[in-house]
Amino acid sequence: MRGDFVVLRPTGSEDAPALVAIRATPEVRARWRGAEDLRAEVLAGLDDPDTRCLTVEYEHRIIGMIQWYEEEDAEYRHAGIDLFLDPAVHGRGLGTDAVRTLARHLVDDHGHHRLVIDPAADNTAAIRCYTKVGFRPVGVMRQYERGADGTWHDGLLMDLLAAELVR
Repeated sequence: MRGDFVVLRPTGSEDAPALVAIRATPEVRARWRGAEDLRAEVLAGLDDPDTRCLTVEYEHRIIGMIQWYEEEDAEYRHAGIDLFLDPAVHGRGLGTDAVRTLARHLVDDHGHHRLVIDPAADNTAAIRCYTKVGFRPVGVMRQYERGADGTWHDGLLMDLLAAELVR
């Protein structure tokens, strides 16, 4: 999938070294905590049948990964998105382009009428990025995720209806 600036393509095991390096940066690690063995975690994520992983490229360089999942129960059908990018490219609109490109794909090609995303409530840069695509805050999920310091932190549930997608 091509955005205005980024290309999203299926993630393969050959992408793991670059993605692990990005996940290991302090800025990403603070938001995407996980196992001590990041390589094993990245590779395990690629094998998860419920999550589709796409590598984000900019100027033929891997700059991150965007994931999506579907809730297929007809009564609750929707898709969810998650993303991490190399801090070296933050602030350039590339995250917005990646989210918009995937959102367009999920709405146009998969027929989703509603998408969700759940940044940390204090992650103002991510919230600003998602808002540019058309996501709106739905509510705060209190004590949603455990931080690196062992304490619980709030998450912000945001959603986007197909008609609200800023193309």
